[in-house]
Parts: sequence; structure tokens; C-alpha cells
Amino acid sequence: MTTDIDPIPARLASLKTATTAELKTQWRELFGAEPPSFNRRHLERRLAYRLQELAFGGLKPETLRRLERLGAALEEKGKGRGWGPAQPELMPITGTRLLREWQGVEQVVTVTSDGFEWQGRPYRSLSAVARAITGTRWSGPVFFGLKNHRSAA
Repeated sequence: MTTDIDPIPARLASLKTATTAELKTQWRELFGAEPPSFNRRHLERRLAYRLQELAFGGLKPETLRRLERLGAALEEKGKGRGWGPAQPELMPITGTRLLREWQGVEQVVTVTSDGFEWQGRPYRSLSAVARAITGTRWSGPVFFGLKNHRSAA
């Protein structure tokens, strides 16, 4: 009795043990182009996806169209905004003092024209101030009570 073994799982498993040179050779065969200078893990993941794509087919045309529409909408929404605050309506006016008690110490942050100031040091974001105060990652607007935690999620 002969059993047909699916070569795809075996090829996927072999990516982990292949040398970087072998991965690059496979890249050239599968993509018809020079491999990017990304790390090994990136090459493994992209090769694994490509092997499965060739064996089982890629994304459905309607999925591709949906992704294109979403990308275009995101691009349109972000035009002219730069890297400023994601929600400018949350930004208090310059000169506002934000107060927060943290571990029994009152923390005072002043809103400046180009960011925030805490303990005489400038910060570009309120989240950076919250991180400096707590030592952990926080949403600055949530930490200072400008946005409730539920709507931040």
C-alpha cells in the first residue's frame, strides 16, 4: 500500500533547518528575484507563506479587493496629518496643568506648544511622560484621565 505524503508540511519543516544560503536560493526560485536583506526569520516566514500560496492558492480576489479598499481608505484618512497626536481633540490647550497622584506623589505635567513638560524635561507625548513616571508602558491620556480606559481599547 502506497501512501502519498503531502510535501508541503515537509518543505515547511525543512525551512527551520536550512542554511541562510539555502533559504536565499529558495527565495530566488519561488519569487524570481533577489532576496531582501531581512533577517532569517523573515525569510522563513515569507517562504512558508509562498510555498502554501503556490500549493493551495493565494487570497481570494474579493479579499484582495477588500484589502485594497481598506488600504486606500487608510491612506486617504492619513493625508496631511503627519506624525502628530492620533486624536488632536484629546490634546489639552497649551499651558494646561495635568495632575495625577502616583504612589503617593503628586505628578504635575504642563502642556506646551510642542508637547509636554514634566520635572523640567520636555516630552513629545503624554504616554512618554506616563512611562517616565511609572516605569511601564501606559496610554498617557488614560493615565492622566483624559480618556477612559474602556474607550482606549
